[in-house]
Amino acid sequence: MIVSGVFLKSNQARIVTASGSRASHNLVVPKFNKLDLPKNPSQDDVEVFVQAFKAHCTSSGIDKIVMNRRATTGQGAGGAGTFLLEGVLLATSPVPVEFVHPATIRATDRRDPASKTNRPNTVDLGKAYDLAFEGLEKRGLTPTLDT
Repeated sequence: MIVSGVFLKSNQARIVTASGSRASHNLVVPKFNKLDLPKNPSQDDVEVFVQAFKAHCTSSGIDKIVMNRRATTGQGAGGAGTFLLEGVLLATSPVPVEFVHPATIRATDRRDPASKTNRPNTVDLGKAYDLAFEGLEKRGLTPTLDT
């Protein structure tokens, strides 16, 4: 299975693609990691964004997209940029899109931190990697016992 983790932040989509399972996976297309949409996009800007994203999905054989759940209330609620990106990706993605809550990622980090061996050092790419990791199949994952 090939999964792209898409971390939405402002007017950017940070992308990390992984293949395999949670127990054994590799990063795919490490040079393709960011798509931008201007702050006040025109139809042409959105079309260029969509075509680049679809080309990535096709060329990499993406099976699923996993995105961060955009905050809608409270301090730090998602701005207009993430709202636009979320809508564009939901409307045009050629593959299924799933959302993952940050609490799910924190739980995985507590439960099985040793499996995240390929995590990039950059903060935003690390978050996109966490999203891709959540979308990978769980088969082959050995549970750890707390003593």
